[in-house]
Amino acid sequence: MINNMRRGIPNLMKDGSTSLSGLEQAVLRNIEACKQLTDVTRTSFGPNGMNKMIINHLGKIFVTTDCATIMQEMEIQHPAAKLVMLASQMQEKEIGDGSNLVVCFAGSLLAKAEELLKMGLHPSEIIEGYTKASRRVLVLMDELVSQTFSAEDLLNEEKLTQCMKWSIGAKQHGNEEFLAPLVAKACLSVMPKNSTNFNVDNVRVCKLLGGHLHASECVKGMVFPQDTVGWVKEVKDACIAVFTCSLGVTDTEAKGTVLIENAEQLMNFNKSEEKEVERMVQDLVDSGINCVVTGSSVDDIAMHFLAKAKIMVLRLRSKFELRRLCRTTKAQALVSLGPVAPRFQGHCSRIYVKEIGLTKVTIFEQADGDDTGVATLLLRSATTNVLQDIERAVNDGVNQVKALCKFAPATFMPGAGACDIELARRLYNEGSKASGLEQYSIKAFAEALEVVPRTLAENAGMTAIDIISAMYAAHEKGNKDAGVDIEKHKVSSTTVMDLIPTKKQAFILAADAVITILRVDQIIQSKPAGGPKIPKKQTNWDAD
Repeated sequence: MINNMRRGIPNLMKDGSTSLSGLEQAVLRNIEACKQLTDVTRTSFGPNGMNKMIINHLGKIFVTTDCATIMQEMEIQHPAAKLVMLASQMQEKEIGDGSNLVVCFAGSLLAKAEELLKMGLHPSEIIEGYTKASRRVLVLMDELVSQTFSAEDLLNEEKLTQCMKWSIGAKQHGNEEFLAPLVAKACLSVMPKNSTNFNVDNVRVCKLLGGHLHASECVKGMVFPQDTVGWVKEVKDACIAVFTCSLGVTDTEAKGTVLIENAEQLMNFNKSEEKEVERMVQDLVDSGINCVVTGSSVDDIAMHFLAKAKIMVLRLRSKFELRRLCRTTKAQALVSLGPVAPRFQGHCSRIYVKEIGLTKVTIFEQADGDDTGVATLLLRSATTNVLQDIERAVNDGVNQVKALCKFAPATFMPGAGACDIELARRLYNEGSKASGLEQYSIKAFAEALEVVPRTLAENAGMTAIDIISAMYAAHEKGNKDAGVDIEKHKVSSTTVMDLIPTKKQAFILAADAVITILRVDQIIQSKPAGGPKIPKKQTNWDAD
């Protein structure tokens, strides 16, 4: 028994468990894993970011610069890198933008922490300095406000377009002048009276292959990429009935047998079914219904009588689309056929089928004066991957509107790396005056803030050191708007703005993730679950 005993932590656990501890084995390994993750997403940052091609476990291909999609499809397994990934995903859920900033800034902080650890600083000293620096940065941000938009300004289409143009331009550089007004129009058409209750789910996207991006349009209402059932293709001043059941004779709950002895009985049996369906359709006609939407099947007999009554029929397979349609038309879904009371009916100015490219779409269009809960953006492009990338840019714009409404009055500060350099300059000067070893970590935090202008410059093909030096020189002279001009390849006063709440949230999440990783001094991994693997079968069992 004594011979079988092991020394150290593994003695406490089952065979197969591992334990890593100390600076070299635990802390620096975690930092290295997070730096590798940052290297993946950093080249996708900004308007000039490069695409990543990811093929997931199902064989689906993603070509995108969107960090949230990259994080979701990469299936990261390293526990420390997962902390950074979770921080990025939380930024996407809370704000809807800035997920790549979280990853890049966290990687930059960890890279600076690695240098300090190799200098001999203890992780707790670095953590203390990083905590003070992150709190100070949030205060300094409020001093850099350059523009403010009130809640009333957000109801102005021109000003709302200006607010979201910078966010959309980061994903679709060059197309923001066209996309931003389109998204602003869609958001304002579904904006509630209390703008803080703005729901991003009310702005839908319908992607149609073919054509050009500039053929995209905004529809006040819903668009379904499918044709109607039957020959009725257009209805004006529609009264809509929504059913979750099938349109036809209801099946009985208990099984039974009907004995038919001759042809006359068979004819009478069929006629009774027809009369039942005809009565149901007549009930709809009497209720004023001229459009029926169902989430189930449509019988041929029911289709015959519905077409005869000139009632449009649309079949939606998705229960989520049914709910959104109910929200758009103010209808209520019914579980059984019969007369439809006025309070359960939905209303739409016009429903029609339109062929766009080679796709037939059914459009529920509301008039300008109608109160609707949903707006749809019809996006056109040549390939599926481009459409998906445009959709992500649209989602960023819609989420920007949500953040603007949530934090109204919305405050902005100079973008394109200008605010980051100004924050780094001020924080570095304050760190120089600090006493004790924490001044090193405060200065390191300030240097880590350079990651945004450095990345923008590198991704645009510029020399990062020259650009950052020129930016520091401009900011020392009092030009707080000096940022990276990716088009002219130089430093100049920028017109790009960053939303302060987005930036604050990103810095808080990145700093929290980094501090959590630096606090880890030991990694203990239990034996993986599962028994021994089944040996592979030899082609010739007598080969040995």
